[in-house]
Amino acid sequence: MAKETEATGEKQHLSEINEYKQVINNILKVKTTLTDALTENPDPVKQFDLVELRLNLASYYMILTGLARSMVKKDNQGALDEARKVIGESIASLEDMVSRYADALYTDYEEKLALLEPVSPERRYLVIRKLGLTIRMLKNFYGDNSKWKWSFVDIEGRFATVTKNIFDMRNMTANNDPRSPHYEATFYHLQLIKQLLMQASERYRERYELSTNSVDDFRTGLSYLVALRRLHILLGESPDAEMLKKKIDSWSAKLEADIRRKEEEDQELS
Repeated sequence: MAKETEATGEKQHLSEINEYKQVINNILKVKTTLTDALTENPDPVKQFDLVELRLNLASYYMILTGLARSMVKKDNQGALDEARKVIGESIASLEDMVSRYADALYTDYEEKLALLEPVSPERRYLVIRKLGLTIRMLKNFYGDNSKWKWSFVDIEGRFATVTKNIFDMRNMTANNDPRSPHYEATFYHLQLIKQLLMQASERYRERYELSTNSVDDFRTGLSYLVALRRLHILLGESPDAEMLKKKIDSWSAKLEADIRRKEEEDQELS
């Protein structure tokens, strides 16, 4: 009886898997067509379409994994890896539109940001929220004990960076006026930027302390604090900017002390 139940489960699983695989294949075809069209004729609105399409694709790969776990009690590691790959492509596309550096000055990517003028603040915020949700879903699927645990620090850091850099800084003052039709999207996007920059800084510091002991991780964490402080200054939020300055000074002192300690330890070993 148990074998019959298992066989029935396997058959049902294969049937549903095939349905979703067909959906995935259809999305891949549209993705290829859209990618080719953008190569010939770059269009910011269609670039955002492509990012959303990739995120839809990632979601379907995770559905395959969920089906495998619920119906046959197995993992579909290949599907998860494809989802991670597609999410990486989505982030890379957004990075290419603006900048991949968290502490980049607005003037460093101002010309690129100007090209995104046709993309409304609402669309930008919607895509960013969708990206964040997809990343969280993937992280949950992998679990806390996955070999990819610490790699999510980089994924989430890159997410924080594009969330900041894709923001419509050119029209921020006008859009952040409560009378503006774009006020709500602008307000919530700004709050998300602040939240993610702080989280990214803390996650890099955590990885430094608990895993890598790499100075680069500590410095990267600092760069997110610097980016957040600049934003507070730009928004005229002096108390928050001052608080960040104290935190940056404290972290910098800790980093310098750790570097000196490591140099002394290396000298003792040599």
